[in-house]
Amino acid sequence: MRNRTLRALAATAVLATAVGGCGSDDKKDTTSTGTGGGGSATGLQLDPAIAAKVPADVKAKGTITVGSDPTYAPSEFLADDGKTIIGLDPDIGHALGTITGLKFDYVKAGFDAILPGLKSKKYDIGMSSFTDTKEREQEFDFVTYFVAGSSFFVKAQGGPAINTLADLCGHKVAVEKGTTQQDDSTAQAKKCASEGKPKLDLQTYPDQNGANQALVSGRADVGLADSPVADYQVKQAAGQFKLSGKPYGTAPYGIALPKGSKLAPVLQEALKKLIASPQYAAILKKWGVDSGAITEPVINGAES
Repeated sequence: MRNRTLRALAATAVLATAVGGCGSDDKKDTTSTGTGGGGSATGLQLDPAIAAKVPADVKAKGTITVGSDPTYAPSEFLADDGKTIIGLDPDIGHALGTITGLKFDYVKAGFDAILPGLKSKKYDIGMSSFTDTKEREQEFDFVTYFVAGSSFFVKAQGGPAINTLADLCGHKVAVEKGTTQQDDSTAQAKKCASEGKPKLDLQTYPDQNGANQALVSGRADVGLADSPVADYQVKQAAGQFKLSGKPYGTAPYGIALPKGSKLAPVLQEALKKLIASPQYAAILKKWGVDSGAITEPVINGAES
């Protein structure tokens, strides 16, 4: 998977097609994935006690439909076949599938369409690097499995020095639509204006690939994304990008479910078993995100 990314990043078009595979520009929901991530659950087995707690309707179906936006490597992106979603989240999901006896079927979707898709029952759960926030918890439940902050990245040559959100005043900032980074940048743009500082030109894109390409082409001079995503992009970009400053706002990632879902405590228990096994650390190490490990999954663990 990473070899393909490295080859693509050597081209001028770089991250527009490499990091996320081939995300659609208009973000229409499309179903184009299978199970993916094979082998990451090696050593795990079905836990009959946990499987017995799976809600009857889910057990009868045998499959959990997972909404995922595969443009956010290394968390979720497309494999060489252009269809299978791979990455940290799918590997976690398939490990949970082994424990619960369920198949996790990853379905490609626009990021900002996943939560509405939970309400319409198009998806059973969402696994797409969702930050668990108090605001989101008002309408959905989240089971935490990872922690991440937000990181700034700029062009390696001539990029501005960005250490805090306040440093974004006077710059063109590219973010993915619907992310916490969009919220942070929007709030900062208002502060820049109210304090009489140079304008923060916020550019939102349908997916992370578009935000990355804006930086490559010069339409933007600062990128802002979840820390593991920014780290991965910088490492794979063959010297084109560099991180600027330190991550801020560490918060948990959570599996998103409809409010009050009886599946949430089952996934929490399965995550406890996974985290206690060697496989959890192995999955994180595989994708280079060891620093995001947690020791105790919780339901609705947002701090802000």
